[in-house]
Amino acid sequence: MATDTTHVMDRDEQEAGVLAAIDAIRPALQADGGDIVFKRIADDGVVYVELIGACSDCSVSTMTLKAGVERIIMDRVPGITAVEEDA
Repeated sequence: MATDTTHVMDRDEQEAGVLAAIDAIRPALQADGGDIVFKRIADDGVVYVELIGACSDCSVSTMTLKAGVERIIMDRVPGITAVEEDA
């Protein structure tokens, strides 16, 4: 008999995963004079972050957020549906 090993992460586990993913991303942002701050996870699975420093007014910050930050967080943390800026 097969057992279901699917694990649904609770909010605390999701937040820990998001923070770990952000810690992995942070050095690349800091190397360019910016940084990222975790704000919250909404009930619909959207993670809200704030890009600061050089990242806050960079012309490619939207691409960084969607193609980099969102992709990495969604790959690492089940249940996350998007990453949005919450300035």
